[in-house]
Amino acid sequence: MRILLLTAATAGFLAACSSAPKKPAIPTLSTAKQAVANLASSSGSLVSGKATLVPMQGGVHITGTVGGLPPNSAHGFHVHEKGDCSAVDAMSAGAHFNPFVATHGRANVGAHHSGDMDNVVANAEGVAQLNIHLSGVTLGGGAVNDIAGRALVVHAADDDYTSQPAGNAGARVACGVINVTQ
Repeated sequence: MRILLLTAATAGFLAACSSAPKKPAIPTLSTAKQAVANLASSSGSLVSGKATLVPMQGGVHITGTVGGLPPNSAHGFHVHEKGDCSAVDAMSAGAHFNPFVATHGRANVGAHHSGDMDNVVANAEGVAQLNIHLSGVTLGGGAVNDIAGRALVVHAADDDYTSQPAGNAGARVACGVINVTQ
């Protein structure tokens, strides 16, 4: 009898241990209604702009305008981990926002940082219109994937989406902190 009880207990323990660990759910609830990032020139550039961020199903929608870019050019555009644009070269904003420790890549295509977005493209006048759906992040609330209080950064060159750790997009030519307004 004693052996039978021990065997049953051991089997129950082993069954519990053999279950695959469950991934924690990624928070999807934003508490803010809107945020704004005023993009100021950095690294001696003349690039500036303004972005408005609002929650959407499964992420955040970013609209706005960036000017002062070379005509008909593409530029890396990312959420960076720190809401600090105080350094002349915007390096104070830290690395790409990456709360899940993923490799750098293209947004919505395989592994990528939470702050990775597609390149922004300037028109013949050097102006890029922002209309971006950033999936898998929240706006406000303090979740691990919350982008409120972090920085938006425009880079001098296009992101190649493959070079590690940041896509080889060059200098940071504009930076703005994501400030909740509503």
